[in-house]
This record gives sequence, C-alpha cells and structure tokens, in this order.
Amino acid sequence: MPRKALIAANWKMYKTPAEAKAFVDAFLPLVAGHDRDEIAIFPSPVLLPTVIDATRGSNVSVGAQNIHFAEEGAYTGETSIGQLIAVGGTYTLIGHSERRQYFAETDAIVNKKLHTALKHGVVPIVCIGEVLGEREAGKTEEVLKTQIAGAFAGIIAAMAKPIVIAYEPVWAIGTGKTATPEMAADAHRIIRAEVAKLLGEEIAASIRMLYGGSVKPDNAIALLSQGEIDGALVGGASLKPDSFTAIVKY
Repeated sequence: MPRKALIAANWKMYKTPAEAKAFVDAFLPLVAGHDRDEIAIFPSPVLLPTVIDATRGSNVSVGAQNIHFAEEGAYTGETSIGQLIAVGGTYTLIGHSERRQYFAETDAIVNKKLHTALKHGVVPIVCIGEVLGEREAGKTEEVLKTQIAGAFAGIIAAMAKPIVIAYEPVWAIGTGKTATPEMAADAHRIIRAEVAKLLGEEIAASIRMLYGGSVKPDNAIALLSQGEIDGALVGGASLKPDSFTAIVKY
C-alpha cells in the first residue's frame, strides 16, 4: 500500500481567533474534494476550539503544537492530552525543533510525550533533525539515529502504526539555507533504516515521514516528488490560504 501524504500547517505563535477563522473560511473551498493527501492544521492552543469548529465536517484535521506527557497536574501553561481530545483535536506535534531549542526538550521528554499520545489515540508527529554545526561536522546520521532511538524507547511494532515522523533540518529553517530534495531524501532513508532496525521492515515501510525545512510553493514539487518524502510540515508558507493551498496541491 502506498503511504498517503500528509500536508501539515504549523502556525506557531501566529493568528488571533478572528484571523484563524478567516483563514479556514478562505482555505476550505480551495481544497474541497482534495483527497489525495491528508491535511492538518496546528494552531496555538487558544485557537484550537475556533479552528476545530471552523473545519468540522471538512477534509481538514486539527492538532496541537505540543502536549504535556502527564495526563493532568500542576503544570502551568501546558496542554494535556485530555484537553486536546475534549475539544476535538486528533493530532499533535512532538519535539518540534523550537521546543527542543527554546524549551530544553530532550529525547527522553519526546519519548514520554509519544507514549502519552499513542495511549490516547492521538496521531503523533515526532520531529527530529540536526542543527547546522552537526550537519557541517558530518554528524547528521549520528544525530538522527540518536534522536530516533531516544524518541522510540519502549515503543513496539504493535503500537507504532499511527506514528508520523517529521525530518526538520534545523539549519534550513528561516536561515536562507536550503536542503536539496536529494539531501532531504537521503536523511529520510537514514531515518527509515533506523526505524526498520528498531521496529521491523513492515513498520518502516508503512510509517509516514514528512519534510519540514522551509517548504514553499516553489520547492514543494521537487521535495514531495521524492519517493522517501511522504508530505510536508509547513511553517511560514502555511499562514496564507493561497500559499498553503499551492503546497497541498503540489
């Protein structure tokens, strides 16, 4: 079975509720009937009810940019998996590069969050990727293997089918530097081989792997035509309905 692509919009800390509603109202007609790929939007936590209500009954899913690994507790400022499910969210990002960089998330924390998402039936998109110094030092493969091993600790094949992996070369996000489609595909092959070692060839062949490094309408076709790349995690280019639609319809 071919892997169905997933095109995901990470809005980061942008948009008010009114702006989010206006985006969805403009975007849904542009992608109505588009069933080649799955489409998901990841807004800020306070926008989740607005975006979920606006997309209800459509071909667009909604998820959180982050969850806490604890099911509830005294964790000021965090979002629990139960809260996400209660408002209708079905996906979550885990271990985004900005969470790792600015909030000190480790592979061990990513692993705890992954277990929580899988336990509650929320689709996790596990983000991994090397920084510029690691790329230039020739450590890309080592870093990716380490991050996969840490994130997937205690995960067995029977649990793993819903997992999505997003490869984010941190050095290609907002820096003006870009990964070529071939570089991106090579990294995806490394990741898939490591998943095969941990969980078996069948899971490795079925698991979806997205690319998330400054995906834009003008590079989407070249990136997404690579057989190893099963979709995109889109940042800045997902903030406008027309540019995100152009990527969805690559």
